[in-house]
Amino acid sequence: MPLVSQWDRLLKNQGTWVGSFTQLSPQGEMLQDTPTEVALTPTDQGQGMRQEIRKYLPGQPMEETVLNYRSLGRGVLFCDTGAFSQGAIQWSPVSEFGAELGLIHGQERLRLAQVFQRQPQISTLTLIREHLQGSAPTQRPPLSVDQLVGTWIGQATTVFPDLQPEQTMTSQLVVQRPGGNGPKGPAVDHRLQQTLTFGQSPPIQTAARPQGNILQFDQGEQPVTLLLLPDGASATFPTAIQPGKPFFLEVGWLIAPNQRQRLIRTYNAQGTWVSLTLVIEQKQT
Repeated sequence: MPLVSQWDRLLKNQGTWVGSFTQLSPQGEMLQDTPTEVALTPTDQGQGMRQEIRKYLPGQPMEETVLNYRSLGRGVLFCDTGAFSQGAIQWSPVSEFGAELGLIHGQERLRLAQVFQRQPQISTLTLIREHLQGSAPTQRPPLSVDQLVGTWIGQATTVFPDLQPEQTMTSQLVVQRPGGNGPKGPAVDHRLQQTLTFGQSPPIQTAARPQGNILQFDQGEQPVTLLLLPDGASATFPTAIQPGKPFFLEVGWLIAPNQRQRLIRTYNAQGTWVSLTLVIEQKQT
């Protein structure tokens, strides 16, 4: 994929994005919410980019950061929609590690930063919800287990840091409660089963028991935590990064009751970043 294609995808994010940076605990509890503006303005006939980040902390002067750049770093990749991820290209147990994952839909963006501070467990999360200046954001409820239950059919497109040709395949995610049509009762009393299939690969089956807004998937080599977050968002990350085993970081966004996007940043067993996958899926009725 030529470099200009990646730059063109960056340009799909141009404009002034109004919203907030919401700091979350590793359990998904809100710690702080800071109003923000992020302006992405092409310069030099689209050959460069000026990025202005303004934070409005209560009772403090406006904090502004200005960046100018003409190329993209090694840790950044964009998908065709303008969705993107930037972050560490190599995990190490002795250095800070993390990544930002950003989804875009119409005049709205949802971004999530996940940071591991020299430890195997996640340290902080920042949920960034934005809309283009002059537009009105859609009000969405916090994500719930009930919204996820069902069969999701979609398309997964994977891009690679070495810019080899991207790959597209079908995806199917089936989320169900064992017992089928029996009375549901409180979600906390029911395990959730998940079956994920990409293309012709064998299905991956996992199960979790919801505990409030946390889903803990304990099967497999690398146990995974999923947090149900405000505005239809979700965060998925290793419960504890285990050396020598592959892992991934993911953000999900329930845009409408039957429409979801997920963005997955994958690392191999050596801790090296290998791919970025955008899944756009529809819930079957």
